[in-house]
Amino acid sequence: MLKSQSVYRIDAPGKVTGETLYGGDITPDNLLHGKVMFSNQPHARMISMDTTAAEAVPGVVAILTAKDVPVNGYGLGVSDQPVLVGLNSSNPHADVSRWEGDHVAVIIAETETAAAQARSLIRIEWEPLPIVSTMEEALKDEVILHPWHGSNLLKKFQIRKGDMATGWAEADVIIEGTYHLPWQEHAYLQPEAGVGTIDDQGRVTVEFGGQWAHEDREQVAHSLGLPEEQVRIIYPAIGGAFGGKEDMSLQIVLGLAVKHLHERGINRPVRIIWTREESILGHHKRHQATVYTKWGATKEGKITAVSATVHMDSGAYTYTSPKVLGNFHLMVTGPYEIPHAHIDSYAITTNNVPGGAFRGFGGPQGAFAAETQMNKLAEALGLSPVEIRLKNVLREGSLLTVQTPPPPGISMAEVVERCASEAGWPVSGERLAVNGERLPFNSIQSLPGNSQALRRGRGIACSFKNVGFSFGAPEKCDAIIELYGKTQIERVVLRHAGADVGQGAHTAFRQMAAAAVGVDISLVELDMSDTASSGNSGSASASRLTWMAGNSIRGAAEAALTAWANEERPAIAHYRYVPPGTQPYNEETGVCMPNFTYGYVAEAVEVTVDIETGHIRVDKVVCANDVGKAINPMLIEGQIEGAVVQAHGYAIMENLKVKDGRILNPFLSQYLIPGIRDVPEIVQSVIMEVPDPIGPWGARGMAEMPFLPLAPAIVAAVHDATGVWFDEIPLTPDRVVAKLQEVGIHR
Repeated sequence: MLKSQSVYRIDAPGKVTGETLYGGDITPDNLLHGKVMFSNQPHARMISMDTTAAEAVPGVVAILTAKDVPVNGYGLGVSDQPVLVGLNSSNPHADVSRWEGDHVAVIIAETETAAAQARSLIRIEWEPLPIVSTMEEALKDEVILHPWHGSNLLKKFQIRKGDMATGWAEADVIIEGTYHLPWQEHAYLQPEAGVGTIDDQGRVTVEFGGQWAHEDREQVAHSLGLPEEQVRIIYPAIGGAFGGKEDMSLQIVLGLAVKHLHERGINRPVRIIWTREESILGHHKRHQATVYTKWGATKEGKITAVSATVHMDSGAYTYTSPKVLGNFHLMVTGPYEIPHAHIDSYAITTNNVPGGAFRGFGGPQGAFAAETQMNKLAEALGLSPVEIRLKNVLREGSLLTVQTPPPPGISMAEVVERCASEAGWPVSGERLAVNGERLPFNSIQSLPGNSQALRRGRGIACSFKNVGFSFGAPEKCDAIIELYGKTQIERVVLRHAGADVGQGAHTAFRQMAAAAVGVDISLVELDMSDTASSGNSGSASASRLTWMAGNSIRGAAEAALTAWANEERPAIAHYRYVPPGTQPYNEETGVCMPNFTYGYVAEAVEVTVDIETGHIRVDKVVCANDVGKAINPMLIEGQIEGAVVQAHGYAIMENLKVKDGRILNPFLSQYLIPGIRDVPEIVQSVIMEVPDPIGPWGARGMAEMPFLPLAPAIVAAVHDATGVWFDEIPLTPDRVVAKLQEVGIHR
């Protein structure tokens, strides 16, 4: 049996004392330093590049350009992005920059100062090309950004369920809405940083904080033209990721640098550390999107029909956009049973910053539209927002819009009911007044609040999210367990590639290994995130790692114990867990089995709105999250609180400004994320344990779920306070004041 226990994180002592090394802390002897030069061109063709002056800078060892990349293309799923944009490349399309963050050169020098000076002396002549900066413009296909693809429409999915004419005819109320969702910057603790070396077996070795070591190895090996066994990826401590480190940033160029030097007889390590500005400019973001949607319901509150059109900006390159769009497409109708549905979703190529993985993976955008529509329906019908949800949520035997049932273990109704109960929200009847102790609210910290301008409200929303890869993507997870001792087990070694990106995964792995073998946790040692010592774990994404790793650890433990019983010493077992299969969307109808399990969440919020200044304070968040089995409740609370704060920024503060393909505010002084005085006053974590039938010890993945419903819950609470619906986030003070003034709300 696995006991729920809030043991301290295994990495806590090293991080508290400063002994733990992040990618930027690794300082081997004889270190060289690298700098990456961005194109700074949203769309332009390179005519010439002159590195003569740069090469003459004292201390410069090498300058690598497109001609030095053996296979000059990479990407998750589609290799459509050059490692280095430039001339004389193996890639005939690599002479065009399609994004300001494209790399054009890597400078290696004795010092960072010399590398930076050399970078500033590289001279490039560009031929400007038309910049496609809006999805509307891109869909015209007047300028096709990837000519080999033939269109700026990267991907389309559609769902056709039931008969829409019947669905609309059965509706007593129809609500239409257009919702605009913004980009979001990951803003992780440590920007991209790492070291490249040649190890003692001659392998190109990259130590860099990522999310999927074996996928990183595959992409590095591909671009360097090497067999995978000649590339090694090691993850040091990772200062946050949230999907932002699922795609390549510096991994390939670090490998390229040390490979190039090695071929010249120079065997020295190379380190590259991005500044925060480089990080914001140089990695992907949460996708911006627009949703046009229409929902119908009977006067009793039963949904009859939903139509939606999703436009999602994939930016200049593919990244994970097709997969994100797949989730968005499924979740734009919410966790509800809908008899008639007509959904069209499009990923669209532009010259903007690429969109990619970010906590929730399309779910937050879909949930915002779906949950705001549900709250508007509740208001139009005079129903409680809790009651209308309970009339429609998925239950055992329900069919998704893709016309297959979710796997058993559906807890959506229980989660909504528990959230409402904890928040003091009645299932039906009149809305309760906002409760709770109130702290003084100063919109501007140095000025006292004006009590006459304060309005208070509450809102609720719910959501669901896949656990694990979707839509037929190959899914597996390897674990190796070694048992040492003579008559009894004295030492357990777990070798696993799963990345701990700050969520405490390795601590949970250790707990699960101890439970699976049947020993005290103190006997378990970890060898983590090194492709040289472990099999492929898959990524730290899709809320999958505890779920997948737990099943792989249980399998490895069972096999190792069998070997131990057969008196093998040491007893060593390698086990690969493969979950139930999933299916891609049918091109015409969308029919499929999209996922093998889900997580379920509901959130209720209380807010205070200053109608004079437009500032919003989130006073309280109640988050009910079904985790299946709470392996480490303290870590779960940390995940809930972290997701709430991150979603708070998405809903209220974070406003990435992009114009003509260029990010205008690439500094944290301009792109504001929540500080300690901005976050919700109270986050009440309600941990529910409805076992997942095929989860390890019943556990579900949960890291993304608390993010999804917060923004629509806040919008509902602001509406409750002011009577105004906001269909676009973030709810920055200027946007709130302008909307309130537009409808005539003044103090």
